[in-house]
Amino acid sequence: MLQAAGMNAMNVRMIAGYADGRDEHQIGAKPNWKSSWHGVCRAMARAGIAVGLAKGHQTTKREQKARPAARKGRASKRVKLVRDIVKEVAGQAPYEKRLMELLKVGRDKRALKVAKRKLGTHKRGKAKREEMSALLRKMAAKK
Repeated sequence: MLQAAGMNAMNVRMIAGYADGRDEHQIGAKPNWKSSWHGVCRAMARAGIAVGLAKGHQTTKREQKARPAARKGRASKRVKLVRDIVKEVAGQAPYEKRLMELLKVGRDKRALKVAKRKLGTHKRGKAKREEMSALLRKMAAKK
């Protein structure tokens, strides 16, 4: 019956009370949360039964209000405006000018390599290359 339900001796031990698979002599020891099934248990819907991975009362999830920390790192309208004005007044950094030159002559891959080296990560490099190519398109549309 256990095999049909997809359960083995480890699952039975977990249901029996040793939730993270520790032996009887290890009960006082601190559990290893990364390898335990606690995360799985929380993710499953509760079935209204006393034992098993889906044990617990059936409840309705409350929709929680987003915390202020959720918007951390997002630029507000004001910050974006200030940055745009500074960029307009101060102009481009030397490496940005080099990127624009490389993009003008069609050396996209080289531009990415330069941006990546200056900014530290591949993702940032790609974003900067796109930003510079958008700026070039905008300048070409003005003329």
